[in-house]
Amino acid sequence: MTSRPGAHILAPAGPRLTADEAAFFREAAPFGFILFARNVETPDQVRALTAALRDSVGRDAPVLIDQEGGRVQRLRAPHWREWEPPLNQVEADGRPRAMYLRGLLIGAELAALGIDANCAPSADIAFSETHPFLQNRCYGRDAATVTAMAREMANGLLDAGVLPVVKHAPGHGRATLDSHFGLPTVEAPLEDLTATDFAPFRALTDLPMAMTAHLVVTALDPDRPVTLSPVAMAHLRREIGLDMLMMTDDISMGALSGSMAERSRRAIAAGCDLVLHCNGDMTEMEAVAAHAGRLSDDGQRRADAALAMRRTPLNIDIPAAEAELGPLIRETAYA
Repeated sequence: MTSRPGAHILAPAGPRLTADEAAFFREAAPFGFILFARNVETPDQVRALTAALRDSVGRDAPVLIDQEGGRVQRLRAPHWREWEPPLNQVEADGRPRAMYLRGLLIGAELAALGIDANCAPSADIAFSETHPFLQNRCYGRDAATVTAMAREMANGLLDAGVLPVVKHAPGHGRATLDSHFGLPTVEAPLEDLTATDFAPFRALTDLPMAMTAHLVVTALDPDRPVTLSPVAMAHLRREIGLDMLMMTDDISMGALSGSMAERSRRAIAAGCDLVLHCNGDMTEMEAVAAHAGRLSDDGQRRADAALAMRRTPLNIDIPAAEAELGPLIRETAYA
């Protein structure tokens, strides 16, 4: 078995790694792992799980989570902070520093658990037509605001020792369908998309990782979703400048069709570096691992660059940061 990691990110089924999962992960050698609410009980339990996941592959593999705040946060009270949705925070306190502190505090909680990558910031713009599943997860209603807030969220995470994953490239804000259940189509002209939706991503090309959007952008490829489109992925890489480690959104989402094997092959062929699979189903993970294969030469280069951006966390004055944010944190309760 080659020592190069697999071109996939996988998830355990529950709060503790089973013997079968450990054996499978040892063989499949995923690049990293992602956790969900089903994997979370207490701080000690999460620390044990992240250690077990890394032990299963014999290296310091990244462990990811979706800890946006608001509706999408896998770590919740009473052990972790509860946050206002991002758009609510921006509209209540428009200071970029407030978003930086949000990233710093979220990152500090993650780092303490052995979680070193967060699927944030969102660089999607909230439009009037944005589907409710995404609307208040956005960081603003125009490109300049989203860019500024996403930058500060990313800076806060990085200063806490956590890698940010900017999403959902090249912009999900115009979608009127929830891609968990259907395939959205965006029909705006390329010049409009370039001036708005694509702009925050172009400004954040120095970040370590990005996640693709499962949607059709007709100006790029009218027939295939971005994640599975060589034409759209080439535009992300060459025109928008996203030469960072690129992962798919969850490959099992309803926006995509075909078997897990077909989806995985097509995503890698399109230009994604990593296939993200989230539901913990062993049969599906086996198919993803077999058909995504190992990191390509370019994927390995981008992975090395991304992991090199992991930092020693700053010495954070937690009480001062909490006091400055005040009511933007819904609850701070620890067991």
